[in-house]
This record gives sequence, structure tokens and C-alpha cells, in this order.
Amino acid sequence: MLNIIITSYKEPKSTLRAVETFLNQNLPRDFRIIVCDPFPEVKEFLKKNLTHPKSGRVGFFLDPGEGKSYALNLLFEKLNSSNKEDIIVLTDGDVYVSDNAVKEILKAFENPEIGCITARPVSIDDKNTKYGYWSHLLFEGIHRIRQKYSDSEKFFECSGYLFAIRNGVISNFSIDASEDSVIPYLFWKKGYKIKYLPHIGVYVKNPSNEKDWINQKIRNVKGHENLSELFPEMPRTKSFWNEIKHGALFALSYPKNLKEFGWTTQLYFARLNLYKQAFKELKKEEIYSDGWREVETESTRTLD
Repeated sequence: MLNIIITSYKEPKSTLRAVETFLNQNLPRDFRIIVCDPFPEVKEFLKKNLTHPKSGRVGFFLDPGEGKSYALNLLFEKLNSSNKEDIIVLTDGDVYVSDNAVKEILKAFENPEIGCITARPVSIDDKNTKYGYWSHLLFEGIHRIRQKYSDSEKFFECSGYLFAIRNGVISNFSIDASEDSVIPYLFWKKGYKIKYLPHIGVYVKNPSNEKDWINQKIRNVKGHENLSELFPEMPRTKSFWNEIKHGALFALSYPKNLKEFGWTTQLYFARLNLYKQAFKELKKEEIYSDGWREVETESTRTLD
């Protein structure tokens, strides 16, 4: 069985596109798509607008509103299978995947040593704007690191935009940190390998203003920095020091002109400031709270 979980948050048009992108692929006989959203009107919108012949295989799970990780834990319990050939794909309603996603995911899992796979985020933002340029630079840096660690069969954290796991290996995970870090680590501890598939694209709209950029990035940093408290033995790939170690020189080589070089310099200071703010908030809060989408980032919306 292939279970595709699409977590969304009040973005019915984007979620419809995300669902249809999967339905239009060559899906196995046994599959289902589950949209997880805290707003019942999203269910009604999908029911009204899904016209694909296989749309009867699309279900809806009402997110109780306690955070993304909490909802995923409920779904994992509901979908838990003893058959490790069953696969769970995790993605979001505000992104969409390349046409080869399902085919390549299932192909990768033919190797029984693979427990998690993740895809390559691709920015759909205009590279000729500052925030668009930042998104392309950061995604390229992440791509290089994941490719390096995957090739050397080392542990690395996955992308929450699109990753997939074997069912039946874990039935739950900690809700006190980002799911795209915790889940791969739990598989790693059980002896499974993690695979990066850069030829699968997941297309992402990034923030295009300062407020949304800061809100999104701080939320991301806080979710990953809390891992040091929960799993001190966990190898870190997303961290302040690793960003400096692996990204500083690469970022300087990325710009193609003076304008881009100026934007790169601004990005250095912007990243430093957001880490300072994230660490300050974590120290104040003492514990991490899964605040996925608790603060709206309007500029990341594409269709809604």
C-alpha cells in the first residue's frame, strides 16, 4: 500500500493542485491520498473540484489543530502496517512534485536497506529579486550537502517538503522537534539508510518579504536546534555551525554579478540575525512548540 499524506493549512486551491499532481502519475494499484487539514471547508472544496477518475481514493483527515507533528502521529497510528514494503509519502499542500516522483520513490525503496528518501526542493521564485535569489542560493547549498552525505551513506536530515518512509518501522515520533529531522534519525538508529533523490523535484514558493522570511526561517531554525536537547547523540546537518562550515565559501562563489554579490552579503547578516533571534526565543520558551503555520506567511501562497 502506498499512502500519500498531504498536510495543508487553509490553502484549498494549492492543495487541489498538490493532489492532482499525484493522481496524474502512474500510481500503484493499492494507494490512497490523505489530505490532513484543520479546516473542514478544504474537504468540501476538494470534494467539489476533484474530477479525476481516481479521486475516490482521496480521503480527508481533520487535523485537530495541535501542530503538524501531532497530526502526523495520529495518522501514523491509524496507518501503521507490519508490511515494510508499504510506503508513506509526506508532503505539503502548498508545494507540488515532479511527474516522476512516485515512480522514483518506489524504485528507490526496492533496496531493502533504504528506510527514508527525500527529494530536491526547487524554488519557483524569481531569481532577479533579492528574496528569490536567496531561495535559489540556499536551496542549491542544501542540495550539495544532501548529495554529499547521501553518496557517502552518512546521516542527514530530510526535506519536509517531500520525503518518504517505510511503514511499520516506527509508529510515532517526538513532537518536540521538526519531523523531517526526527523521523530520519529514528530510521537511522534502526540501521536503515537515507537516500537523496535530486532528480525528483518538489516546487516551492518562498517568502518574498522580510516579515514572512523571518517568520518562516525562525520557525525552521527553532525546530532543528531543539534536537540537541532531545537527541544529543544525533549527527546534525542543519545547524548554525554546519551552515558556516559548509555554506560560507559556497555562498561567496554563487553570485554572478555585483548585484547578486550584494544580496549574498546581506544574506550573511540576515541569517546571523535570525539565528540570534531564534536562540533567544528558544531560551525564553525553554521548550519547542510545534507552531507550524501558527503565523501566516502570506507571500508563500501561490494559488490561494
